Amino acid sequence: MIIKGQKINDRYEIIRSIGEGGMANVYLAHDIILNRDVAVKILRGDLANDEKFVRRFQREAISASSLNHPNIVEMYDVGEDDGKYFIVMEYIEGKTLKSLIKRRGALTLPEVIDIMLQLTSGIAHAHESYIIHRDIKPQNVMILEDGTVKITDFGIAMALNSNELTQTNSVMGSVHYLPPEQANGTGATIKSDIYSLGILMFELLTGKLPFKGENAVEIAIKQMRDSIPSVVEMNEDIPQSIENVILRACAKNPKNRYNSALEMHEDIKTALNPERADEPKLVYQYPEQDFDDTKKVGSRSERHKDKSEKDKDKKTNKALIVTGVIAGILVLALVTIFFIVPMIQNSRSFTMPSLEKKSEKVAKQKLEELGVKVKVSKKASDKIKKGYVIETDPKKGASVKKGVTVKLIVSSGPETFEAENYVGKNFEAVKMLLEEKGIKVTSETKFLSSAEKDKDGKILEQYFGIGTYTELEEGHKLKKGDTVTFVIPEFYTEYPDFVNDNWTLDKVKNFCEKYGVTVDVVYEETDQVMEGYVLSQSRNAGTPVQSGTSIRVTVAKKPAATPSPTPTATPTPTPEESPEQGA
Repeated sequence: MIIKGQKINDRYEIIRSIGEGGMANVYLAHDIILNRDVAVKILRGDLANDEKFVRRFQREAISASSLNHPNIVEMYDVGEDDGKYFIVMEYIEGKTLKSLIKRRGALTLPEVIDIMLQLTSGIAHAHESYIIHRDIKPQNVMILEDGTVKITDFGIAMALNSNELTQTNSVMGSVHYLPPEQANGTGATIKSDIYSLGILMFELLTGKLPFKGENAVEIAIKQMRDSIPSVVEMNEDIPQSIENVILRACAKNPKNRYNSALEMHEDIKTALNPERADEPKLVYQYPEQDFDDTKKVGSRSERHKDKSEKDKDKKTNKALIVTGVIAGILVLALVTIFFIVPMIQNSRSFTMPSLEKKSEKVAKQKLEELGVKVKVSKKASDKIKKGYVIETDPKKGASVKKGVTVKLIVSSGPETFEAENYVGKNFEAVKMLLEEKGIKVTSETKFLSSAEKDKDGKILEQYFGIGTYTELEEGHKLKKGDTVTFVIPEFYTEYPDFVNDNWTLDKVKNFCEKYGVTVDVVYEETDQVMEGYVLSQSRNAGTPVQSGTSIRVTVAKKPAATPSPTPTATPTPTPEESPEQGA
């Protein structure tokens, strides 16, 4: 089982699952060396146990990694890690073409042409490198928000090759796009990819698949026998030139198909040109199945073949007869694969039971009774009781062969770790570390003078729990959900010596406004201190400043000026009082 945080090949750190398929599971991961997000595909267990397939997979994936095209998902790495075979690819933030079709049904003609031009360009590039995809289908095509198309799964598709019809989880998806020559076991060529592209184009235009059936065998027979339905009859707005592209790509006889994906690309590019507006319906040059000579095109004289051409047709007829016999054998083989072989295998296998939340002893006994070996591994869990099963590998519901090894993942209880002595360490750093481990962190403050600023941001004391004063000792076992409380410093400012440091009233008011202190002012007349300077303060120097409090200061005021005494006038003596008169 792949879990979040697990590293593949000590390089690709798993972030989350982004998809599960019949052949592989896909994970979003981070490449810790190149610091980029990637998609990691890990092969399904039964494929990983097939040595022949693994060798082919590794060879083909390495070959596909050489492809470099804007419409092909880039493959970065391929390898094996502890029995898990993986490929690392470019991470695409988009949706599959299949999901787009399911959501919208038929797309518009300009959209279809744009998508098909990108697909044929990418496939043509692969064919130039002698690489055949073999499993083109909308599930293997990603479409980005800007409309860019990306083809995926070159490595896996090539490695599966003829084995793909035996993959019960993917056969119904692949067989809808399977060329006749692959269905009858002849083998794949570049023209096989062209056939699949034609089926895909039909689905984009109509929102439907051309051949349907109750099982893969029925659909495979239709791929070999039935003509593709007319898209023009299904939607009269589709021009005949577009239908002709599909008819040519989806011809049963590979001779009637495009010779290359590039040729198909060029045909799509000109399909809506005015000169092709009245284009007649395509008539195949070579017989599709019954070799009716009337289906050949050309001049009247061309229809009268000479002896050598007739001999050539006879040989072709024989080849088709042989093909028909092979097809019959294929049908019989498929019936055997899908019906008889599973019956035989069922006697040698069983469905994995649900063992979650069972005790290790009970689960182990149950599996041993079913005929498998048991490997137990421990994993921390805060949900499953210690000694009880979290999950199994393979998971419940999976088909398991007798004699294999089944992995029991058993709870070791909540994950714990030892507390350290955090005193003196940075509070924010410790808080982040503990919260990542699921520990709740609270804090309380303790006032320190500004003289101890070196302790700023550091832990002074540590306690276990909240609202308690149980000291958190070094080595104490902490588990997810526990709470710890740290005491951290909060610094206060002391009142300065307003008197001896010669503070003016304006300077005192600015200081107190900064720290939220109310100033009560008392004035005292004096000629000993300059006016406006502090004579005394109600809070002593060095006392902590606290917001919301008040301080009273006495401020010098110049004494009022003393008025000068008014001089007394000497009265003028009257004549009666004159001395001379009195004498």
